[in-house]
Amino acid sequence: MTMKNKAGTHFGRKVELDGYVFDSQKEADFYQRFIKNSGYQFEVHPRFVLEEATMMTAITYAPDFVVYDRNGHILHVYDVKSSLDGRYGVDTTAKLRFNLFQRKFKKAVEAVVPRKNDFKMRIYGLRKNVNTRQISPKGKVQFYDIMQNIDYDPAKIFNWR
Repeated sequence: MTMKNKAGTHFGRKVELDGYVFDSQKEADFYQRFIKNSGYQFEVHPRFVLEEATMMTAITYAPDFVVYDRNGHILHVYDVKSSLDGRYGVDTTAKLRFNLFQRKFKKAVEAVVPRKNDFKMRIYGLRKNVNTRQISPKGKVQFYDIMQNIDYDPAKIFNWR
C-alpha cells in the first residue's frame, strides 16, 4: 500500500509492507528481495544518536536497515538510494551523517541502489576508496561493487577494520 508524502518533498511515496513503513518503493523492494528472507536479524529505520544534545539539538541518523550477524553485532548498515551520484544520489548531508556514524560506531554505512537481480553498493567516509573502480559506457569513473545478496562481511571483503 502506498501513502502520500507531505507536499514539496523530493522523496518517493511511502510504502507499507509487513507492518513497516518504507520511504520509497525501492526501499520496500530491497527489503523484500534482500533483507526479509536473509536469515539475519534486522531493524528497519532504527534511530542512532550521533551527537548528544547540548545547547543545540541532537544530531541523529536513521539508516534504512541495520542487519545483525549471528552474535548480535552490526553486520550491515544500509541506506537505500535511487543512484550513487547525481540529483537523487548521496548528497553532502548524507555523506556527513555516514561519516559521523562510522566515527562513532566503527561501522561504515553502505549506500545501496537496488537493481533487477542485484544491487550496487558503495561505502563512503573512509580515507581510502575500498570499492571497485567501474567505468560507464560514457567513460565516467565510479567506485562501487555489485552484490547478489547480503551474506558478506564488508570488513573482510574490503580488507579493513
